[in-house]
Amino acid sequence: MKGIILAGGSGTRLHPITLAMSKQLLPVYDKPMIYYPLSVLLLADIREVLIISTPEDLPHFEKLLGDGKNLGCQFSYAEQAVPNGLAQAFVIGEQFIGDDSVALILGDNIFYGSGFGQLIREHIDPDGAVVFASQVHDPERYGVVEFDAKRNVLSIEEKPVKPKSNFAVPGLYFYDNQVIQIAKEVEPSARGEYEITSVNNEYLKRKQLKVGLFNRGIAWLDTGTFASLNEASTFVRVIEERQGTKIGCIEEVAYYRNFIERDQVLALADRYGKSGYGDYLKKIVTPVIPA
Repeated sequence: MKGIILAGGSGTRLHPITLAMSKQLLPVYDKPMIYYPLSVLLLADIREVLIISTPEDLPHFEKLLGDGKNLGCQFSYAEQAVPNGLAQAFVIGEQFIGDDSVALILGDNIFYGSGFGQLIREHIDPDGAVVFASQVHDPERYGVVEFDAKRNVLSIEEKPVKPKSNFAVPGLYFYDNQVIQIAKEVEPSARGEYEITSVNNEYLKRKQLKVGLFNRGIAWLDTGTFASLNEASTFVRVIEERQGTKIGCIEEVAYYRNFIERDQVLALADRYGKSGYGDYLKKIVTPVIPA
């Protein structure tokens, strides 16, 4: 499976900060926002990743992440000149995807919790499509998924007045190779965008749409507003300071998924100077000898 991070858009809800830089480059506590969705793809054992962003912002992502070789990965980049909707990612990424299945994750979504890695790895070879579902107290604000006992999706509704469940669909989607052709045939919505909901509804018509259910220990946060960005930073800070571990540390995930070796982690640690991030990387590869 290959992975796509959609990190475009103008971030208007975060103006004036995003007038000068991409939202996905803003800090969420101690890391650029894009580290978090990238770590999710690495956690799913996805090594080939396409980052899609605006022509203005793409060089900054390339400077930050490079070609991915230092993480045992391969990163590619593509432009989305106009934010015309999520489904366009599969058309832009057609050559990158090739004959493979593909995961799409939004660049402003953060996931954390027990069992999350196992859950997403269970769905890396989908026969059709997989959306994920997270229980929320205000489902009317989101896309809402209704499903049966076998995790077959019965309906997906965007911001319904009367939700059929309290499970929202976060910005993480797994598809087989049919998604390229399906995305090409999507018609623009009333707001002129190629909606991911249209792709999911086509899989639903084909009875090929499943749901991966988040347990109560998995947290999903987005960062689309000043308040949610601040909340996400606070969440990450509290967990990291309390547990002494990091969320969204791409080097750590690459090491634990055996993409890179100990010596490579130590070389990466030197990149971060006195930030403390490098010290953390050195710690994770240094054996603890019991007293």
